[in-house]
Amino acid sequence: MTITLDGSGLTIEELVQIARKGEQVALDPDALERIRICRSMLEEKIQAHEIMYGVNTGIGEFSEVVLADEQVKQFQRYLIYNHAAGIGDPAPEEYVRAAMASRINVHAHGYSGCRPEITLTLMEMLNKGVTPVVCQKGSVGACGDLAPMSQIALLMMGEGEAFFRGERLPGDTAMERAGIPIPGLEARDGLAVINGANLLTAMSALQLYDMNRWLKQAEIACAMSLEALLANLKPYDVRLHEARGFPGAIRTAKSIMKCMDGSDLVTGKIKTKVQDAYSMRSSPQVIGAAHDAIAFARSQVEIELNGVGDNPIFLPEYKLTLTGANFQGSPVSLPMDMAGAAITMVSVLSERRLNRLTNPALSVGLPAFLTKGAGMFSGMMLSQYTADTLIVEQRLLSTPASIQSIPAAADQEDFVSMGMNTAIKNHQIVDNSFGVLGIEFMAAAQALDFREFTPGRGVQIARQVIRKYVKHLDEDRPLYPDHDQMKSLVRSGEILESVEEEIGSLG
Repeated sequence: MTITLDGSGLTIEELVQIARKGEQVALDPDALERIRICRSMLEEKIQAHEIMYGVNTGIGEFSEVVLADEQVKQFQRYLIYNHAAGIGDPAPEEYVRAAMASRINVHAHGYSGCRPEITLTLMEMLNKGVTPVVCQKGSVGACGDLAPMSQIALLMMGEGEAFFRGERLPGDTAMERAGIPIPGLEARDGLAVINGANLLTAMSALQLYDMNRWLKQAEIACAMSLEALLANLKPYDVRLHEARGFPGAIRTAKSIMKCMDGSDLVTGKIKTKVQDAYSMRSSPQVIGAAHDAIAFARSQVEIELNGVGDNPIFLPEYKLTLTGANFQGSPVSLPMDMAGAAITMVSVLSERRLNRLTNPALSVGLPAFLTKGAGMFSGMMLSQYTADTLIVEQRLLSTPASIQSIPAAADQEDFVSMGMNTAIKNHQIVDNSFGVLGIEFMAAAQALDFREFTPGRGVQIARQVIRKYVKHLDEDRPLYPDHDQMKSLVRSGEILESVEEEIGSLG
């Protein structure tokens, strides 16, 4: 199903479909007309020699330099050359595709002043699978993601590089093979492609999608561990959380109990402690707090996806040019710093339950390190080491980037968001979280193998999926293949999808 971009209503889920699934995009006809009207107004202002930042002036420290008429068009070429100054490995193609869709949605408002050919070319590149090669590092998250977005803009001149059908090609070759005309850059066109925090926003959107699915899997893993540890279930009664009022905690308590529906533990037949450790009984509060953080970050990212992140903006209805700082990445980087910390926090909670599953002093009768041959065998002792090192890296990466501004452009750009650093470190935080949770899943399945009672329906389904990929640890074997397999399994979401198919949505 084609997704129509009109400047409003673009969701994270739709962006995922475009970026990862290759969903086709279309530009709303009204949006195209708005772009044309805005361009017409801009050309009138150029003819009238109205001074407009980045159109007939330099940029940054050179914003007071007025360009001659013959320089206006050429300036866009040199602007892109100068800003295509990133470094390092290419960003994943899905991030670049999402950034392109995000930029089209900015243009759809009709406030950016570029020619319609620029927006339509971006759309064709998405639909025909031409993905610019973009160095992921180089943006400071203000004045937009200038360095990476400039590598996208190079394709508009038939330059740069692109991935096309599995090959890395010169930009002009990729465009030619895809049958996409090269539009060139005229006044304003180049800056209209680059002057927004679109790669930061795109990366954040895809990460939030993964974070939400990961948190739901954290609830499933938690339910499995609680069953294996013979938890007292009073702390998961939704009425307890409704009394306090946090929506995330209410959501998590419901999800955990839903996974445990049908369990012998729920009936009260099994003796439990009066009160369990914090890593068990505060799981709804902790995972719930992460849900609330992710929900706030999502609201901010979707505002940015559907807003006018550009500078300057041109308002045809007022015949007005407004210069400001709508490229500033802070509204996205600040909540995304919090989102990354939230995933780290829940990973720590997961490891603490893993510790209780493997520690014979805490595991309520489970064999030490989840092996019947303790002494000869070490079971899952070293699995905890692996989870621990992943979490230490997550903790280091959870330092906020949004407070790390270093001034640039001779102090004209003296506060920047450093939002790209937020997005890059969140990528690694999420990647590590798949491994941490995969190890808890593996341990919980191992622990339940030793219990002789009927777990909840959701827990049973989760264990069945795990056993498709990792067999019971009867005697010691190299565990790195199992760890990698479990990490991939969590990343795929198969456990979540199978459990939700059986018991319904977890929120």
